[in-house]
Amino acid sequence: MSQYYILAINPGSTSTKIAVYENEKEIFESSLDHTSEELAKCHSQKDQFFMRKEVVLNELKKHNFPLEKLSAVVGRGGQIAPLQAGGYYVNEAMKRKIIQGPIIAHASNLGALLAAAVADPLHIPALIYDAVGSDEMTPVAKVTGIAGLKRESFCHVLNTKAMARKAAAEKGKTYQDMNFVIAHLGGGISISAHEHGRIIDVITDDAGPFSPERSGSVPILYIVDMCYSGEYSKSELKKKLRGMGGLKALLGTFDCREIEKRINAGDEEAKLAYEAEAYQIAKGIGELATTMSGNVDEIILTGGVANSKMLTGMVSERVKFIAPVHVMPGENELEALSLGALRILRGEEEAHTYVEKIQEKEKLYV
Repeated sequence: MSQYYILAINPGSTSTKIAVYENEKEIFESSLDHTSEELAKCHSQKDQFFMRKEVVLNELKKHNFPLEKLSAVVGRGGQIAPLQAGGYYVNEAMKRKIIQGPIIAHASNLGALLAAAVADPLHIPALIYDAVGSDEMTPVAKVTGIAGLKRESFCHVLNTKAMARKAAAEKGKTYQDMNFVIAHLGGGISISAHEHGRIIDVITDDAGPFSPERSGSVPILYIVDMCYSGEYSKSELKKKLRGMGGLKALLGTFDCREIEKRINAGDEEAKLAYEAEAYQIAKGIGELATTMSGNVDEIILTGGVANSKMLTGMVSERVKFIAPVHVMPGENELEALSLGALRILRGEEEAHTYVEKIQEKEKLYV
């Protein structure tokens, strides 16, 4: 079997995580934190790109890993939407789209640029895999009651698909053989319906259960009233929805370990809030089970908050009648990126080529 060395790069808002793999085996992994001072000096995405590139290259030198050994570099895919799920080669059209836009600002957008910066001088493939902007939703799932406004696919594509593949393999099956409902439990919570290898519908992190720091779905007329109350600026209201919502708003903390200590000490307010979060997660799982007419092989709870046995236990009790519940904590995004690139190098999957097509009234990205 051929030996492939893959560098995976996952840019986050305050860190850049990297790992080098030899086939399926991790050689090393590093989380490279960026201080607020470093980030403050970066006035644009371009500035952040150069800063993060130097940090990545210096870390590879620190581990004495020769770049010439690399077979491919894979970066986290960003908000280039809509894309098919799976792998894409980073080409000039993709880089131009990320740099020139329009594109929603997101740290993951730098993944493609960083992968190309390392790979291009080595004449090896630069890839992205299961981008944030991947869209496999069915047409019926996109319709809203407001003309001209469509629902968009926005969920934790990379990690949920990776966990689904792993769960299927444990049963001797493939991802395409099975149906899953997967709840990614993190700072934001998204839930997705996976039907035979395709995410057919999602509950985005602002349209379902509240999370440690996000408000989740709130009756829309309440939000309209808040918008026109004169009490909040646009940025203040956004902060209430993302960053200062959810458990943070209800209990003053989004640390689930602290909340569980309070519950165990008899704090009824903390208990009610935690139960409400689990209740809403379970409601979301039940909602998406209907998209596959109840034909769900397994429910997966993943993400960092899935390490909470108390929370996953409460969710499991409510949804286990639908299908068996499989708790798979953590995010494992670097591994997911690397394994995606490995399948492409081995010819088990074919990477897409990004092409920007401009039509008279709209732009389509395939």
